[in-house]
Amino acid sequence: QVQLVESGGGLAQAGGSLRLSCAASGSTVSNYHMAWYRQAPGKEREFVAAISLSGVNTYYADSVKGRFTISRDNAKNTVSLQMNNMKPEDTAVYYCAARGTTDSDFNSWGQGTQVTVSS
Repeated sequence: QVQLVESGGGLAQAGGSLRLSCAASGSTVSNYHMAWYRQAPGKEREFVAAISLSGVNTYYADSVKGRFTISRDNAKNTVSLQMNNMKPEDTAVYYCAARGTTDSDFNSWGQGTQVTVSS
């Protein structure tokens, strides 16, 4: 099973940018559909973005569409989330997730990285 480690979280001002990275080990990320989820304090975890095996297809939550970009580098075994024009409501712990090609759900998760956006 793939192990995932997120990095790149921190503090940003409203309108600013951050880039999150997810490094995979134990298996090649090219075998997995990948996604980012987030969980704000007191709220349930929610979907942010996903990317297909090849990287051709990407999917976004309406709340981040046009501001966030998910990408993958299968050669480097990494997935990234570029976050631009950030808003205070983007404050959350961000998780990287993987889903095998025969799995119905994302079932491998990283430990999460905190993102805080100040107004």
